[in-house]
Amino acid sequence: MTQREIPVPSQPSNDAWGSDSIAQCLRSLGLPYLALNPGASYRGLHDSLVNYLGNENPQILLCLHEEVAISLAQGYAKISGHMMGAVVHSNVGLMHATMAIFNAWCDRTPILILGATGPWDAAKRRPWIDWIHTSADQGALVRDYTKWDNQPGSIPAAIEAILRGQQIAQTSPQGPVYINLDAALQESKTEGLIKTPAITRHAPPIAPPPGAQEVKAALALIDAAHNVVFLFGRMSRHEKEWLERVALAERVQAHVITDLKNPAVFPTGHPQHVAHPGYFMHPQALEAIRQAQVVVLFDWVDAGGAFKQAFQGQAHQAQVIHISLDQHNHRGWSMDSGSLLGADVYMLCEPDQAVKVLLQGVKAKEPQVFAPKALLPNSQSDDVVSLRAIADLLRPLQSLERLSFIRLPLGWNGAYLEWSSPTDYWGSEGGGGIGAGPGNTVGAALALKDGGSGHLPVALLGDGDFLMGNTAVWTAVRYGIPVLMIICNNHSFFNDELHQERVALERGRAVENKWIGQRISEPNIDIAQMARSMGALGIGPVTRGQDLKAAIAQGIKAVRAGQVCVIDACVLAGYDANMSGQSANNSNVHKR
Repeated sequence: MTQREIPVPSQPSNDAWGSDSIAQCLRSLGLPYLALNPGASYRGLHDSLVNYLGNENPQILLCLHEEVAISLAQGYAKISGHMMGAVVHSNVGLMHATMAIFNAWCDRTPILILGATGPWDAAKRRPWIDWIHTSADQGALVRDYTKWDNQPGSIPAAIEAILRGQQIAQTSPQGPVYINLDAALQESKTEGLIKTPAITRHAPPIAPPPGAQEVKAALALIDAAHNVVFLFGRMSRHEKEWLERVALAERVQAHVITDLKNPAVFPTGHPQHVAHPGYFMHPQALEAIRQAQVVVLFDWVDAGGAFKQAFQGQAHQAQVIHISLDQHNHRGWSMDSGSLLGADVYMLCEPDQAVKVLLQGVKAKEPQVFAPKALLPNSQSDDVVSLRAIADLLRPLQSLERLSFIRLPLGWNGAYLEWSSPTDYWGSEGGGGIGAGPGNTVGAALALKDGGSGHLPVALLGDGDFLMGNTAVWTAVRYGIPVLMIICNNHSFFNDELHQERVALERGRAVENKWIGQRISEPNIDIAQMARSMGALGIGPVTRGQDLKAAIAQGIKAVRAGQVCVIDACVLAGYDANMSGQSANNSNVHKR
């Protein structure tokens, strides 16, 4: 069980407060946790969570930064499939949280975010502090990257807003919602507890199946084609749906493409999986699209971008089947929709529902011979610490220790490891926001622990990502959430060095200056000592390849014993060629 602070019982009382009814509503939702950084704007709710509910169902998870609180909730929902909540303090806490909210928005992950404001009634505001913590339209700070927001004006309205918010957040395509609670409203006395209506009557709706006409048209295209390509994107993490995807691909004899932006959705070692996944597509995957007669995109992130990469603006003859509900989330402010793709058949449904229907109706094709692919062989050098050396050591432990990879660094080559189940890998943060990795990792590790699967959570994080969100380590230690973080520390915002190199080459300027304003050195930061200062086992800095195996073995042993372990692995700067379908010197990535 997760460690929990147990409150001292309060004296019995018949008094009821507005925030008590709000807290009871949150319990009725079945939220397991509320990740938060405390603030006076919701002191009423905080008191109700502790002294009325007893800090249980939901349990408070104290975080040291609002970004970490949101990131933790995102990681938990991705792995568990269940939404949890987060609370942020007033306008200032919400401003801290915005990057993490944007990540969850782009990742299509549901979070119930509660906020608060100083009393809307100006006569009730304390001098100075309540005035600077009160905003006229606080929800406007995040309205363009949340599914819905609300500032209720009464306790019954607050309960209704929470019920509506949780329903909207968990309706596909999923995403975060924000509900702003007036401080004075929370602290108002009520005549008894205001009951929460039956939660079962406010459950999120089940997304409708694909239309019969679209299914018929899609089946006709697939049945007539001898070269079909499937792009599996944002899809279910359930084993049953995983097996159905494999069955459909085998029945159609389709070439399959996945990426590292999303969790594992198809076995990457399968002969029909075209090439190892990356953040951008491998040249073999692009060639498969160019040769395809029919391309089926199952909620692929930036569907139009896939064709732009493959055809570079040239016309294509492939017929396109686009399967996604994502257009329901597209807004004018954010361009996370990607480029617009023309489609011959557009199935407005969840992609795994389309898989089920297509599997029932598609004709089986004659078996084909698919080009073999292999993992990269082990590095020949045993004295170097690199991403490849780390992968070489983790590969034989992957099934033995039941490793579940929460995050991978940008320089990761998809040919280092293979995914054979939906628990092998959990995808990126969604919005390219650096600093999300540690919080996502702790939330994911909590979900794995609660699920009792026995998987060992491992996150390979960049040093820049870790340094921005490192206080998540304290939360993991405080609540007994075992996890292994391997910090792939190249002492640089290295991807930005590549961008500066590219600009310098284009302008005929000194490439040697690309490191200025990028390197995280002189002094080097002792990441292992940072981890130790927050109660974790810190190992390193590991600077020699021959010490890496022992460090990883010690880390896995510690996590199996219930500890949090952070390994500072001082990796060489650089990316493998074609690590994501392009050379490192032609990187288009803007993430550090």
